[in-house]
Amino acid sequence: MNDMTAQNLRSAYGGESQAHMRYKAWGEVALKDGFPTVATLFRAISYAEEIHAKGHFRLLKNVKGDFLVASGAGFGIGTTSENLQGAANGELFEVDQMYPAYIAVAEAQGEKAAVVLMKNIIEAEKTHADLYLRAKEYTDAGKDADFTNIHVCEICGYAAEGEMVDNCPICGVTKDKFTVFE
Repeated sequence: MNDMTAQNLRSAYGGESQAHMRYKAWGEVALKDGFPTVATLFRAISYAEEIHAKGHFRLLKNVKGDFLVASGAGFGIGTTSENLQGAANGELFEVDQMYPAYIAVAEAQGEKAAVVLMKNIIEAEKTHADLYLRAKEYTDAGKDADFTNIHVCEICGYAAEGEMVDNCPICGVTKDKFTVFE
């Protein structure tokens, strides 16, 4: 694997791992703030971020050593509304800036597997941002989100609520490859 693509995958691994843990912490805040459905949403998206981190790690399987992993991440605990906005902002940063830059490098280096993985992740991150912003509208009105059947694709991290489709719209796997969060 080319050095720059490997470095970008390590950075993305670090960022996704941090998002996984940050969303778990923010879910605990949502629960304490009286928003159990928002807490479930944070837990579900945390799981999706873990899927993304593992995808990066798998691609790096033959890259061994100790590396400094640089990744930007928001820190701190705010209100549930602030945490939802922070989560949406992080997802949109990945969609609009981080992954497009990493994809350009991977394409230039002929790293096709990395390109496919990151393009799928962009599509999944869009679903995360949408859910966070929708949930924020509820919390800003002092209500818990009116979401049902929050589910995450175990392969690509696509997330949705409501009725499940037969196949993941990103990676195409069947609905039996989804985890439902309650």
